[in-house]
Amino acid sequence: MTHILAIDQGTTSSRAIVFGPDLAPAASAQAEFAQHYPASGWVEHDPDDIWQTTLATARAAVAQVGVEAITAIGITNQRETTLIWDRETGAPIHRAIVWQDRRTAETCGRLKAAGHEPMITERTGLLLDPYFSGTKVKWLLDNVPGARDRAQAGKLAFGTVDTFLIWRLTGGKVHATDATNAARTLLYDIRHGTWDAEICALLDIPMSLLPEVKDSADEFGATAPELFGAPLPILGVAGDQQAATVGQACFAPGMMKSTYGTGCFALLNTGAEMVPSQNRLLTTIAYRLDGKVTYALEGSIFIAGAAVQWLRDGLGIVDDASRSGSMARAADPEQEVILVPAFTGLGAPYWDAESRGALFGLTRNTGPNEIARAALQSVGFQTDDLLDAMQADWPGLPSDAPLRVDGGMTASNYTMQFLADILGRPVDRPQVLETTAKGAAWLAGMKAGIYPDRETFAASWDLERRFAPEMDSATRARRLAGWKDAVRRTLSDHS
Repeated sequence: MTHILAIDQGTTSSRAIVFGPDLAPAASAQAEFAQHYPASGWVEHDPDDIWQTTLATARAAVAQVGVEAITAIGITNQRETTLIWDRETGAPIHRAIVWQDRRTAETCGRLKAAGHEPMITERTGLLLDPYFSGTKVKWLLDNVPGARDRAQAGKLAFGTVDTFLIWRLTGGKVHATDATNAARTLLYDIRHGTWDAEICALLDIPMSLLPEVKDSADEFGATAPELFGAPLPILGVAGDQQAATVGQACFAPGMMKSTYGTGCFALLNTGAEMVPSQNRLLTTIAYRLDGKVTYALEGSIFIAGAAVQWLRDGLGIVDDASRSGSMARAADPEQEVILVPAFTGLGAPYWDAESRGALFGLTRNTGPNEIARAALQSVGFQTDDLLDAMQADWPGLPSDAPLRVDGGMTASNYTMQFLADILGRPVDRPQVLETTAKGAAWLAGMKAGIYPDRETFAASWDLERRFAPEMDSATRARRLAGWKDAVRRTLSDHS
């Protein structure tokens, strides 16, 4: 029993990775599942797809090493995605409303207009935006027939994806989350570590819906024996971006990482200090260990790898996402096409739910190569917006501090070199790109006593390649000015 099963339930796929005693991947399985778009700006998942792909990939990964090798399970998950289910039957009352979903923009606007955002931000570290779970819970209770009455009678349970999986894995015995996921709901006071009764009342959410909040390395129950042939303890849980922060060993204040998956999420460790953002970043929990909270500043970009998926599935100009880098290199250097990928609004630091995507600088000579390059470069431009805001909020951040990167998109050398160029700082890519699963595995393995402490784990972080900036400062300034002008034109109020 020297291996950890890491369940990594993401936005477009579920994956399971078994990590060995040296924290190296020993087995893995992955399965994509359907995305549902019932209206413009709405995004949903079938809860059964989430569960079945999670269970199937976990079983497949475990089968490769044998269940007798598994010590414990760590879970990491797409955050903010919202589910409500019946406590008796376990049946969801509706499809899961995904973090990208914008249907509650009007509700958020009304709450802002009524002056509630400062109080909510002070307590939760978050902004009033459809991104977070709270207004999604309200929508479900308001729109699913009978849901509010059942919730008030204590018959329903709310959870983000981690909570839903824990419930299913334990056969309905455990209704719990960890502090990092609770911190993304808009309902959790991150300073005091409690669900906030006033915010719940404001959104008309019965507190009986809410799960117990635990440390990121804690006891979350054991799996039902029939699922894997033996009960396996669940000992680690963290939202995907926090798990990646742990997996990147960003344990010291001032260390930062950025994960490039469907979206892009940059986190800066601020230690025990809860730093209120003056630049429309989020103040959040990086992790909670032994009851002690470490805070972070976070910038969230909704569309990163999803822009390459759009090239493949929406426009049909690439047959494989990995070809986008070679197409970008082949693009006409005289054309500076800019894509603002506001397909589901703009995240930090703009937070414009009504903004929509746009291409600028098109000519008769613009073709697939130039559009592919614009899609990849949009990730760098958006990351620069985030790091500018972080520098302003936390002036102690050195301008040449390296950015640790991870996620599937970091396999693109073109994208990572442009990122270093436009940021004007080094970009460090580790040996293990899937640091999200690695972070969840370390949390569970550390709790189980088979993985080392924080300091030893951090010392084992291994660099695969450093991308050093090569762009001259005048070109960087001109390109950034073009980007900011394009964003200004895309904002819903661009006066």
